[in-house]
Amino acid sequence: MNKELLKQVIVDNQHEVPNHKVVIRDFTFEDFGNYVFVGIRRAGKSFLLYQRIQALLAAGVKWDEMLYVNFEDERLSGFATEDLNLLIEVHLEMYGKRPMLFLDEIQNIAGWEKFARRLADSKYRVYITGSNAKMLSNDIQTVLGGRYITVDIYPYSFPEFLTATRTDCNANARLSTKGKAAILRQFNEYFCFGGFPEGANLSSKRDYLTSVYQKIFLGDIALRYAIDNVFALRVLFRKLAESIKQPASFSRLAHIVSSAGAKISTHTIINYINYAKDAWLLTPVQNIASKLVDKESNPKYYFTDNGILNLFLLDKNASLLENLVAVTLLRKYGRNDAVFFYNKGIEADFYIPEASTAIQACYSLQDADTRKREINGLVQLSKVFEITRFLIITKDEECDISESGINIQVIPAWKWLLN
Repeated sequence: MNKELLKQVIVDNQHEVPNHKVVIRDFTFEDFGNYVFVGIRRAGKSFLLYQRIQALLAAGVKWDEMLYVNFEDERLSGFATEDLNLLIEVHLEMYGKRPMLFLDEIQNIAGWEKFARRLADSKYRVYITGSNAKMLSNDIQTVLGGRYITVDIYPYSFPEFLTATRTDCNANARLSTKGKAAILRQFNEYFCFGGFPEGANLSSKRDYLTSVYQKIFLGDIALRYAIDNVFALRVLFRKLAESIKQPASFSRLAHIVSSAGAKISTHTIINYINYAKDAWLLTPVQNIASKLVDKESNPKYYFTDNGILNLFLLDKNASLLENLVAVTLLRKYGRNDAVFFYNKGIEADFYIPEASTAIQACYSLQDADTRKREINGLVQLSKVFEITRFLIITKDEECDISESGINIQVIPAWKWLLN
């Protein structure tokens, strides 16, 4: 790598980063922590780095103490593992100081984790982003050895989306007719088109989401893993989207995709789903009532953002609501062994042991049979687990229900998201 080119990249970034318009995300940085931010493409990981850099600049830290590099910069296309130390060498030549390092989309550099470990061992402060969940495979976590704080980054939460769209959501705004109408208008946008930061204020959100999905589908999955049967991959994701509310076994998915004309084995289905998980397109939620093998092979799959899910759906409302609730819970409690569903004689959409909470996601309770089914699921679940909070999250209905000794709060999704 040419040092003069690297210096040009570094200086250009010093001019560009302060000019990015940043919506402050709900995250607090520890002053002496090293971080790895991971998540789906375009979730705003880079902007979290900009947020940190801009805050440091405002606090009086100068560029001679910071170094920002984005490894998706086409000028760094030949950058390799052995070039990583050049970052420190070049910065020392330019300023003679040890920098804080902000390394954006570092997963593009094979072997980056050993460099990151050496930086941490040498007491550098380091901030890293990457789009591929394989960054945090067991092997890499072993190399990093607890030296970094790992943070999952999702597209905007609803409060962040309201901030980005300059919509007031304080208590007074929620009570006024005009303020509530503005919040509901933005909720409908968020519900259908999700929270990707760059799409928040676009009028043609669907076109933007299509381009993001194609980049994930082709770049992060098909090309990265050299998949030849792209048709089968497309059919798989469409079928997962259409059955978002139902458990999906590997063998059943293989049968469905094969019957659509794309012959595929169960083993290949497992690989494809793992690739989608690595790219943060999908996250599984397991049945807490199942045996171990069924937990792994028969989960529900949710899309990381409602906007991408919506690209696949015709009859969409119930699926979008459940997906939105799932992603919100995964954002709050984590992707691994924190959020479950229950299906064993009775059905409950979500059970969160840590919060002692059970949740049903139901677009509307107006139908008597639907109302009875959703309530009964929570009543029966209360006999299986010790639960202190019961919720039914709807599109816009609100009330309190007392049934068989438990109290159930029925709350509109927009209000639940703000609370």
